[in-house]
Amino acid sequence: MTSHQTTQTMKPATAAKKLGVYLEATPAEFQEGVVSRTELNALQTDPPQWLQELRLNGPHPRPVVAAKLGVSIAGLARGGVTDALTTEQIDALKQDNPEWLQKERATQAEVRKEAVRIKEKNAQSAEEPKDKRS
Repeated sequence: MTSHQTTQTMKPATAAKKLGVYLEATPAEFQEGVVSRTELNALQTDPPQWLQELRLNGPHPRPVVAAKLGVSIAGLARGGVTDALTTEQIDALKQDNPEWLQKERATQAEVRKEAVRIKEKNAQSAEEPKDKRS
């Protein structure tokens, strides 16, 4: 019996997500085809001009927008941001610093602080002896 190695492919949406770009802003040939694992690796290691431009100026998908603003994706939605934004629009939002953005950044900071507290508590619990009856 011989084994046949098939090329692993993915939908353009999956590839765009892995590349951190907004699918609708990619070239038509990217959107309409399938992307092999080899092609994805090539795009990541040696990005073409269109990919470099998208990563630099956008429009950016919501996870990237959220990260650049320091909020969660849900926080974006609560702030009314449901579409992809360009780097220029993100910078303008940072400059304007609306009340919703301040609130969501504070919320995100609390979430991070709580995550650190829980991690430290779990690490401390792991160090304690399992059986205290000795």
